[in-house]
Amino acid sequence: MSLLETPTCAFGSKAPKFSLPDVYGQLVSLDSVVGKSGLVVAFICNHCPYVVAQIQDFVSDSKVFKEMGVNTVAIMSNDFHAYPDDSPEKMVSFSHAHNFNFPYLLDEDQIAARAYGAVCTPDYFGFNANLELVYRGRLDNLRMSRDGERIPELVNAIREVVEGRKVPKNQLSSMGCSIKWKR
Repeated sequence: MSLLETPTCAFGSKAPKFSLPDVYGQLVSLDSVVGKSGLVVAFICNHCPYVVAQIQDFVSDSKVFKEMGVNTVAIMSNDFHAYPDDSPEKMVSFSHAHNFNFPYLLDEDQIAARAYGAVCTPDYFGFNANLELVYRGRLDNLRMSRDGERIPELVNAIREVVEGRKVPKNQLSSMGCSIKWKR
């Protein structure tokens, strides 16, 4: 397991388009998932301990985003041939076990991960209604132990944007396992 941190936010950059299959094989495009107030794109996988530690909070946060008019999509870009715990079959199990209420997409060719500049799992991107990047950072202040009082940093940042306040500039990098690139 290699621990990486995400780069800083490239404020205002446009969300790269994608068309990827979900866990049931149905193609899902960027345009089909964006909400009236924006979109959260999360690069996750099934086996990363950082993802596993915070997945329930992320699923709960996605419900809060939905109430704000912001949809959520999760993308799995790891080389599942080299890491079978991230196989499409295991993606189905993982999404069911954690009651995903958003599409979980397979980026087998790793085109979306490269277009977004994703480097680790989890890697969170928040976009406004114009699909301009307003947040790139961690989900919250808690580490893997999930001990202490939780400050939902991604939720708070998206709320500020949806309510028309200034884009939050103080964003802390997400930390996680490196994306497992194909060789």
